Amino acid sequence: MTPVVDESCVLDDGPWTHRFIGANGTRFHVVEAGAGPLVLFLHGFPEFWWAWHQLLPAVADAGFRAVAVDLRGYGASDKPPRGYDGYTMAADVTGLIRALGERRANIVGAGFGGMVGWTAASFHPKMVRRLVVLGAPHPLRLRAAIFADPRGQFAAATPTLKFQLPRYEHVLTRNNAAMVGGFLRDWGGPAWVNGPSFEAYSDRCREAIRIPQASFCALEGYRWAFRSVLRLHGYRFVRLMQKPLVTPTLQLHGALDTASLPRTAQGSGRYVIAPYEWRLLDGVGHFPHVESPDLVLGEVLRWVKS
Repeated sequence: MTPVVDESCVLDDGPWTHRFIGANGTRFHVVEAGAGPLVLFLHGFPEFWWAWHQLLPAVADAGFRAVAVDLRGYGASDKPPRGYDGYTMAADVTGLIRALGERRANIVGAGFGGMVGWTAASFHPKMVRRLVVLGAPHPLRLRAAIFADPRGQFAAATPTLKFQLPRYEHVLTRNNAAMVGGFLRDWGGPAWVNGPSFEAYSDRCREAIRIPQASFCALEGYRWAFRSVLRLHGYRFVRLMQKPLVTPTLQLHGALDTASLPRTAQGSGRYVIAPYEWRLLDGVGHFPHVESPDLVLGEVLRWVKS
């Protein structure tokens, strides 16, 4: 019999503090270290706040207030049945900034969290001081590439297209969420996947996705992205995202990323009229923050200090 998992599995002790705060009508679990200007970390799929456990203390030691959040539906945050659209998740981010007592923040987002970061900066530019995105094309670049690059980005997105199937969350969590381990292995760079830290990280993500309702919530964001294409609120979302970004943006992308292809991500700078930098990371896949944390730490600190 599969052991039951509860939210306590993500409440790890460390050089940080766990808190629960209300924002945008939802209770979020945040992990906080340090004092100074706010750096808010947004994890991707199939991760949770632990994605940033190596960066949090180091960013705090550099003189910042480092906060990692379990996104809506993940980890120990609330798991409401709705609210996984781009508008609500962007409002989650700005609500969190206010609930943390700040007027603006530096945002660092990876994968799906990077997509949320792009959207928050686009919809609420005054609240995002600087943006760092890892493994995340601009949402409109991703959308265009899925349709225009059938052998490339469309093929790469095929696993997430299956998320549209009803009750697919039960497939995701089968055999102690073996599929989640498969995603990490398929999307990560070979040096990390074959290295000493991979299995422990994979086990943590597989455990967290088995918290009741977490798997359903994790898929809902992808379901909205595809459902919205033919709907009015999806058309409105595209119109709003076409507005040029005025937030200074640093885009880091693994050269070996097989989930979001580098050629898909590379055109994202056309949507930014503020200072923008693109950096391709050799030997790295879809998870630069855990595959090459020292390199990512240096780039994040350089960008938020400038």
